[in-house]
Amino acid sequence: MRTFNHVGIVTDTIPTGAVYNEGLSVWLTDFSKSPNKIEFLKFEPGSCMPELVQKQGHIAYTVSSLEEELKGKKVIFGPAVCDEHLTIAFIEEEGISIELMEIK
Repeated sequence: MRTFNHVGIVTDTIPTGAVYNEGLSVWLTDFSKSPNKIEFLKFEPGSCMPELVQKQGHIAYTVSSLEEELKGKKVIFGPAVCDEHLTIAFIEEEGISIELMEIK
């Protein structure tokens, strides 16, 4: 079962308060500090993220089992272990990118 987590919105300028993720070549804000659960993203050239994510942004959901949720889906990125508590993957569904997050 999916539980809404946040929305990723792509910008063309570095958002106020953004931090740089060198591994993904993206500036991003902390969605947990947004009253509307918005993560603003500014991608740098050479980012490994799929074009769909870089151009349109995404909707993110928390899932209990990433492995189960990915079965039969069109995976466009990942799974990627972010840290000991978080693994993510992106799928394409209904023509948009969906981020799936397994939090331990």
